[in-house]
Amino acid sequence: MSIDRSRLEAAAHALADSPTVALACHIGPDGDALGSMLGLAIAAANEGKEVVASFGSPHQMPPSLTFLPDGHLVPPERFPESPRLMVVLDAGSEERLGDLASNGNRAGTLIVLDHHVTNEGFGDIAVVDPESAATGEVVYALLEVLGWDVTPDVAQCLHTALVTDTGRFQYANTTPRTLEIASRLVAAGANPNVIGRHVYEEEPFGYLKAAGKALGRAELHEGKSLISTVLSHEDLEEAGISWPDTENLIDLLRLAMEADTAVLAKAHADGSTKVSLRSRGDTDVGGLAASMGGGGHRLAAGFTTDQPPDQVVSHILEVIGDYR
Repeated sequence: MSIDRSRLEAAAHALADSPTVALACHIGPDGDALGSMLGLAIAAANEGKEVVASFGSPHQMPPSLTFLPDGHLVPPERFPESPRLMVVLDAGSEERLGDLASNGNRAGTLIVLDHHVTNEGFGDIAVVDPESAATGEVVYALLEVLGWDVTPDVAQCLHTALVTDTGRFQYANTTPRTLEIASRLVAAGANPNVIGRHVYEEEPFGYLKAAGKALGRAELHEGKSLISTVLSHEDLEEAGISWPDTENLIDLLRLAMEADTAVLAKAHADGSTKVSLRSRGDTDVGGLAASMGGGGHRLAAGFTTDQPPDQVVSHILEVIGDYR
């Protein structure tokens, strides 16, 4: 662990002293963002603090994560305009907060807890550790310093953070400390069976239909060791599902053994294209995403652009060599 101890203690001191805590994570939250935020929210509420948690529009809970205890979650319009203490989790930059970026700018104290290597640090107290497998690890370290209880609900949230950002502990970011924390969380009451079932083993039937469309039009660019495909909002309408239902589709695409890099371009109704990137190890997709205004990790990243999907894929094919 390479967490700056002085910053961790500064964050702990600020949290311990504030009677109110407002927490936010990045837009389009994943398991690490929501798990870390809700885990810290529950722990703070258990200490008698007044707590709210949210994320920017579109404010829609991913279907696979609705099992998480979300009693402190509120829509962005109910988030304090000028919170006394605001904690940002798993967001590599202010822009990733969407609607809530302005709330962060008006906060009395802004704490940032993150593990993205692309995070250059913002806020008043930035605790960023790229060596942590998930922001959930940073939150766990913070709870240790605070001496706050890790109840079963807190454990369930933080274990979800670890499971999702390590791909069920199979990605290269999994460390002995990651597994040690996971063991402690299970001992504290986290239920791996419930997490695994909801996150990886349940999808609406329409997902299968949409996945069939996307996989059917997939292209293998062998000379570039890359596989790509496009999913449109028309595909979703026909299948009767929404974008949050498609979060696991990139993991199907990346199964092609002939490609190091997988690219899923999602064409939204407003004309924007949301791109998910995955790498087996030879490609720094985090760097590629950052060059397009996004971010993430070396092996998993993404960005959003106004370019149509075919242009986005063409551009990636042109520059992919720069990130290997």
